[in-house]
Amino acid sequence: MVSIGVVGCGHWGPNHIRIFSQVSGAKVSMCSDLDEARLQAVSASFPDIQTTKDYKRILGNPAIDAVCIATPTATHYHLVKEALQAGKHVLCEKPLSLQASECLELKSLADHQGKILAVGHIFLFNEGIRKLKEYIQSGELGNIYYAHSERTNLGPFRYDVNALWDLAPHDLSIFNYLFDGAATSVSARGQKCLNTPLDDLAFATLEYPHNVLVNIHVSWLDPRKVRQITIVGDKKMVVWDDLDNLGPIKLYDKHVEKTQVFYQTYGDFQLLSKEGSITIPKVSAREPLRTQNQYFIDCINKKMSAGLIDAQKAFDIVRTLEAIQRSMDSGGHPMKVE
Repeated sequence: MVSIGVVGCGHWGPNHIRIFSQVSGAKVSMCSDLDEARLQAVSASFPDIQTTKDYKRILGNPAIDAVCIATPTATHYHLVKEALQAGKHVLCEKPLSLQASECLELKSLADHQGKILAVGHIFLFNEGIRKLKEYIQSGELGNIYYAHSERTNLGPFRYDVNALWDLAPHDLSIFNYLFDGAATSVSARGQKCLNTPLDDLAFATLEYPHNVLVNIHVSWLDPRKVRQITIVGDKKMVVWDDLDNLGPIKLYDKHVEKTQVFYQTYGDFQLLSKEGSITIPKVSAREPLRTQNQYFIDCINKKMSAGLIDAQKAFDIVRTLEAIQRSMDSGGHPMKVE
């Protein structure tokens, strides 16, 4: 039984407490937060969990095997480093750090300590996203032309990171997973509509290997809550809508063909659209957070790498975020992902 300590009981921490209290092979023993009211709320629902305002009591407890960190982004690097130095396995919410170099430092430390370091890129455990991966790997979509994602809502507003760093890590983790690697170059624009120091929205265009173009739109200032991805191939096209209760995946049997007839006006061919059926496959409704946290526990118990959400994957995402931010800061100039 893996004993878990949860650091941070704000927006997302209580979900981790609930899930870790349910998954096989784990139990939550302690949690910490600076807000006493949050700790009291946890105690009301989980009276057996010990609470504290000092996270160091969790790190110093020899009975705690692993730590889940669900605190503001700016604290991630230091908390993860302390937890690893204390000999704990770590699951940290995204992004792992605000600097790619710190991600590599934490990866090296985890390797040296022989501990699992995983990052909460939860959408990699979404059954709809895994279905998209199946379509790409099987060749059903054909060669991929481009993809675009939209992740918008009116709020919630954050004051530690901008909309890019808040929302785009989800989409970057998805596209890196779907296309087996990170983007090579980016260009992006952001805007501070609310006159705060933080960008409220961002539009980013990324170039992936094999000439795949990707566009990401994230915003805290949109009238609709949207969580969608469209992938266009030369054989078929697919849309994932995480908020569609009828079926998150729609596979479109649509493509473009070239005629072989000579046209005096248009040259030696003409492009024709081919319309087919729309398929809505059955997709499991399993809760991604439960699947993710079970994966983390299994990695600890089986002494295997957290390859799907390890620190290397987190590094790829943060270095891409850094390149997008540089492009935004320069007014949209293209940037290499270093």
